[in-house]
Amino acid sequence: MSENAGNYDLRDDIFASVAKWLYVAEVRVTTPGLVCGVELARRKVEELGCQVFHAVADGTEVTPEDPILVFTGPAKAVAMAEDCVPGAIAKPSGIARAARKARDLASGGVRVVSGAAKKMPSEVKDQVRKAIHCGGGSGRIAKGPFLYLDKNYVRIFGGVRQTLVAIAGMTGYTRAIQLRGLVEDIAAEARAAIELGAEILMVDTGRLEDLDLVASMVRESGRRPFITIAFAGDIELEDIPRIATHDVDILDIGRAVLDAPMVDIKFDVIEKRPAPKPSAVGPACASR
Repeated sequence: MSENAGNYDLRDDIFASVAKWLYVAEVRVTTPGLVCGVELARRKVEELGCQVFHAVADGTEVTPEDPILVFTGPAKAVAMAEDCVPGAIAKPSGIARAARKARDLASGGVRVVSGAAKKMPSEVKDQVRKAIHCGGGSGRIAKGPFLYLDKNYVRIFGGVRQTLVAIAGMTGYTRAIQLRGLVEDIAAEARAAIELGAEILMVDTGRLEDLDLVASMVRESGRRPFITIAFAGDIELEDIPRIATHDVDILDIGRAVLDAPMVDIKFDVIEKRPAPKPSAVGPACASR
């Protein structure tokens, strides 16, 4: 075996007889709806040395009749693109469509976020967050700088009141605290959060009776105009319209958005063209 055996690519031999040709490839979806990840796919095919003729913007509504990406390149580059282009688009488009559906089901003044994007592998986290944004959702519970104090902060400090006291000197942040009823009951946690001026109360139990109790306490305190009430806890998309009728401002939808099915992607070679002579045009992937 030669020293360069590790760099050997069978495709070099497979496509040797068609090295003088360029091939046009077209990418479509099989179902109508939002697409996301096309910008990443475009970068990938350009890194392979191909030229893009057409690419829709992420967040565009398309039909199966609409090409979302069209490009040209040598046979090997096109074959390599087929290994990476569908993966760049299929899952992000599914997430974007689920986020859009969640937003539409919530309607009115209820905002949809998907904070669970932070649980995704770091390699795909940015793409997941972009997909959520393309669908009209958000990965952030608050605009601007904020402190999200989850159940483990509450456990570390020994309660909601102690947690908020610990960060009292940190100014310039919206304070969001998770209410789970794990250290104290929900009512005691809500009372402490209201008294110590938390701006966002996240009722993360999935129980509507807890949401209604906390919302009632906030209203009775007279601070409802100044407190955002959020709700989470394995919410399914079909649950959203019913939950949105309650006194709530934000729904945090995790698994139901992130586990959305991939969108089926069609990748087809549609045309064969002679490659221009390098001396006349330059790079193999030349424009029309």
